[in-house]
Amino acid sequence: MMSTQTRNQLESRFGGITLEGTPHALSAWFVVALRFVIGGMILFAGLGKVSEWPFDAAGYLANVDPASPVSGLFAAMASSPALMEVVNVMVPATQLMIGIALIVGGFVRLAALGGAMQMMLFYLGGWSGDWLALFDSTLIYAIVFLAVAAFGAGRILGADKYIEQLDIGGQPLVERFPKAQYLLG
Repeated sequence: MMSTQTRNQLESRFGGITLEGTPHALSAWFVVALRFVIGGMILFAGLGKVSEWPFDAAGYLANVDPASPVSGLFAAMASSPALMEVVNVMVPATQLMIGIALIVGGFVRLAALGGAMQMMLFYLGGWSGDWLALFDSTLIYAIVFLAVAAFGAGRILGADKYIEQLDIGGQPLVERFPKAQYLLG
């Protein structure tokens, strides 16, 4: 049975262009599905790295195509043993945290931004200068992460709906700390 509630209106104005639309009644379910799927994808990427411990990103970083705009940066990172110790822990750890946050629906905007940033770094690392490869899957994943953040997907069947309303000094958390809305949602 479909909901009989009024539908939300999507509207955005940017650069003199106005976009408007009314989402379908099933849109909320697809936003939740998108959050679960992209969260599961990155969670299992992190689990894969942890299951084959020790994880070592140096080979990837050192062998990025020279046409990539980040090849010099990644090569410099790969040549620093101290930095590689940090990277080798941070990549799987952040993938696990992002995946769990998205699946649970807590701190979704922060997690989705972290996922988008990681995917953009992977995208740039895989860039070979070939325009035919412009729409690589990592770029698509980055856009999906950003869409999850933009939709406030943690407020739909997620922990953010409850975290935002936590009573802090007699006020809901997001009223007491308005900037928290940039991390939650």
